Amino acid sequence: MQSERLAIYSKHTIDLIESRQAYACFYSQERSQEIATSEIAKKSAAEFDKKFQTISPDEAKIRMQNETYVVRLKMPENGDMIIEDKVKGKLKFDYSLIEDPIIIKSDKYPTYHFANVIDDHLMKISHVIRGEEWLPSLPKHIHLYNCFNWDIPSFAHLPLLLNADKSKLSKRQGDVAVEDYRSKGYLKEALINFVALLGWHESNDNEFYLMDSLKESFSLDRVQTSGAVFDVSKLNWLNQKYIQKLDNQDIIEKIKPYINKEWKITPQMIDLIKDKLENFSDINKEIALFFHSPNITNAALVNQFPNNERLNEIINASVKYFSNIESFDKIVFNDIMKKIQLDANINGKDLWQPVRFILTGHNHGPDLASFISIIGIQECVQRFKNAV
Repeated sequence: MQSERLAIYSKHTIDLIESRQAYACFYSQERSQEIATSEIAKKSAAEFDKKFQTISPDEAKIRMQNETYVVRLKMPENGDMIIEDKVKGKLKFDYSLIEDPIIIKSDKYPTYHFANVIDDHLMKISHVIRGEEWLPSLPKHIHLYNCFNWDIPSFAHLPLLLNADKSKLSKRQGDVAVEDYRSKGYLKEALINFVALLGWHESNDNEFYLMDSLKESFSLDRVQTSGAVFDVSKLNWLNQKYIQKLDNQDIIEKIKPYINKEWKITPQMIDLIKDKLENFSDINKEIALFFHSPNITNAALVNQFPNNERLNEIINASVKYFSNIESFDKIVFNDIMKKIQLDANINGKDLWQPVRFILTGHNHGPDLASFISIIGIQECVQRFKNAV
């Protein structure tokens, strides 16, 4: 926390003041209020504050003990800074266009410009990878490294993330925080894979990477400079691929926050639905059909299949044949479906779609023989009776 590191920032501030690479600007209460409430005063403050550059370091340190102040970094007044960015290439900044930035605020806390440079140096950060919105701050940060005579890390400024309409990604149009997607049941591996593809690709068309292969393949050299569209459909596809590679028992553990605590989920259930899962927050609509009858009424069935005149025959035959079996497997199921076909005088999708809809409430779904094995014959018969 910054509050625990104030002594560190204070020491480095004094070092800069003593070397005349920074200067303290002293404000009366009236001047502080004027800057806080007036945009004109705020914009002219940097130029106004240059008069404090002539104060000696010793006088500044004495006055800092009793007066309100901010500390500004003294930028060069002319010349250019040239820096090589790992993504943007060679960049040039004109010092005459850069005002002296505040590095210590009036509450004695550092600004981001100051704290991030100090912290990165002390943590021995070798590469700074961040969004291109920080490019205007780059010369201030580089100058701070130079003032302390520290090694400058490699900088890479990544392209902006964009909405589908190419506007800048913002919370107004959807979730933007990693925590939002994690809470929805997206796997961290899928998010890393997805973010890596935002503005980067290999020379091939590969998009799905396990972590080891992504570490081997990723390079800043192939990061594009234009904005990258945040395509949630691609994230869903990637997450689905990662879920499919999980062990069923792992999935059972990961879906616990999203389902009814009383439901006893089995690996056999997961086997039937895992290929459809895009994220774990979708699990309820897929897993609920094992625990709750869809209660498809005859009216709902007719509405779903208005041109099928054999619905009642399908239901009656299903109740008859499913009610009179002692054991059940795929062979028994296929035999029953053949008998229903003969009794109802119907076949193909006109038979199979109503049976699936009655049992699951959906037109598409898991293998029916496996599904019936899980819910049991008694429940299967009851679901057909509900549709009478």
